[in-house]
Amino acid sequence: MVQIDNILIRIAEPEEADVLTQIAISAKSYWGYPEHWMKIWTPQLTFTPDYFKANESRVAVDGDQQIGFYTLQDKSGNAWLDNLWVLPEYIGKGIGKQLFVHALELARQRGYKTLQLEADPNALGFYEKMGMYKIGERRSEVDGEPRILPIMEMIL
Repeated sequence: MVQIDNILIRIAEPEEADVLTQIAISAKSYWGYPEHWMKIWTPQLTFTPDYFKANESRVAVDGDQQIGFYTLQDKSGNAWLDNLWVLPEYIGKGIGKQLFVHALELARQRGYKTLQLEADPNALGFYEKMGMYKIGERRSEVDGEPRILPIMEMIL
């Protein structure tokens, strides 16, 4: 069991790209996707130092361990939550909620009126619980299997 005492949310450093990549891959794997799908998605879940130099990102830290992160971008004048990943052993412990609330506050500080994102279908319930609602969907395909990815929004 993971005990959470003092979670710090701070700016993600470019040198953390490998660790944050592993968090994203582990978090995506948590949902039990087929291994060959995970191999297909690995390039999308692999982050470089340049990604963190170019994108406003925050990391949640428990002691000296990175346990989750998010990235906030501008997309068509709206705040866009490009990533929100939490290590599997911390899922259900409130870390995702803390990161989400932090992203909301950062988006408000930046003057955005709307927060949007494209959700993994397994995360739909989480985002709805956070107060977001579905405004559309993006149809995609993985290894010949159709997938429908909800586009979510929240007015800030």
